[in-house]
Amino acid sequence: MRHGAVGLLVAATVWACGKAGPPPDGAASDTPPSEEPPVALNPAPPIQYPPRLFDQRVEGEVVLRLFIDSTGRLRPESTKVAESSGYSGLDSAAVAGAPRLRYAPAKRHGITISTLFLQPIQFRHSQSSQPGAPAAPAVTVPEPQPITRPPVRRATPSTDTSRRDTTMRRDTTKRRDTTPPPPKPVTDTGGPRPGAAAR
Repeated sequence: MRHGAVGLLVAATVWACGKAGPPPDGAASDTPPSEEPPVALNPAPPIQYPPRLFDQRVEGEVVLRLFIDSTGRLRPESTKVAESSGYSGLDSAAVAGAPRLRYAPAKRHGITISTLFLQPIQFRHSQSSQPGAPAAPAVTVPEPQPITRPPVRRATPSTDTSRRDTTMRRDTTKRRDTTPPPPKPVTDTGGPRPGAAAR
């Protein structure tokens, strides 16, 4: 009875502290993930909020598709708009500023790799804490997102078990000769000619 009360007290203490129990069998708690996305290194986003759209209080989010090599260098020619904000000015500003974005390369099993990923760019009005102060333009660059590809659909083998005959069959039937026989040569025997009238 006393051991049961001590066990209950220990369980309640662990629960109250919010500490997790040991990892389940076969799970390693210190194992790094197999793939790590690229990490943005710019202290401030190098993308300019278009002043005309800011004055009109236009906000939006553009998602760019970017490619970086294994050194973290961005390939500007690969930059595409994956999801438009709905405003061509915001989309153009995001694409124009993308070459100035800097990244630490993605890793797979601790080895740097080149990767294609999605980079959201958010254009928002930041509200000042002081009343009456004008809103300041805010462009934020959240963490990059991996491109999720749909699962590869493999061709399933056909359930049709009948076999198609692929051998060539030879025609063994005799064919009739349908060409007319050649005309017989006419020979002159010296006799009366047919159709000639008797005199």
